[in-house]
Amino acid sequence: MLIRRETPADVPAVRAVTGAAFAARSRTAVPIEVTLLDELRDCAAWLPALSLVALAPDGGIVGHVVCTRGRVGDTPALGLGPLSVHPDHQGRGTGSALVHTVLGAADALGEPLVALLGEPAYYGRFGFRASAEYGVTPPDPAWGRYFQVRTLSAYGPGSPGPRGTFAYAEPFDRV
Repeated sequence: MLIRRETPADVPAVRAVTGAAFAARSRTAVPIEVTLLDELRDCAAWLPALSLVALAPDGGIVGHVVCTRGRVGDTPALGLGPLSVHPDHQGRGTGSALVHTVLGAADALGEPLVALLGEPAYYGRFGFRASAEYGVTPPDPAWGRYFQVRTLSAYGPGSPGPRGTFAYAEPFDRV
C-alpha cells in the first residue's frame, strides 16, 4: 500500500471512500463527514500537506485522513479527522497506516500536538491519551475520554505544553 498526499484529481474518489466508510451509520443520504471534508477544503485551516490518501495495488484510493489547523488556547495545533477507509478494505491495516503517516508528517512539520474525537481503544495504540492528561479541554465537555491528544516532538520535553480549550477548524462548528 502506498500513502501519498491528496491531489485535486483525488477529491471525487476521496468523497466516495468517505461516503462509503460512514454510510452505515449516517442518518442522511450524504454522510456528514463528506460535507465536512468539502467545507474544510474551502477554509483557511486546510493543510494540503496533511491530507493523505491510501492506494490499493491497482492505484485506486481506498482510504483518506486529514489534519486541519486547530488551536489550544492561542497555540496552533492540529485536529485529526475524518479518517476514512472503504468498507472493503477495513481491518487490513489501512487506517493504522494512514494515522501513523499523518502523525509522522505532522511531526516533521513541527506541530506540537494532534487532537481528535474517537474511540480510545483504537487511537490509544498510536499514543493518543485523554486530553485532560495534558491540560487540554475538549470543545464539548460531554466528549470526556473520547477527546484525545497525541503530543509530537515540538510539544517540548519537560515543558507543560499548551493548555486550554481545543478549537477545531470553523467547519467543525457548523457541520
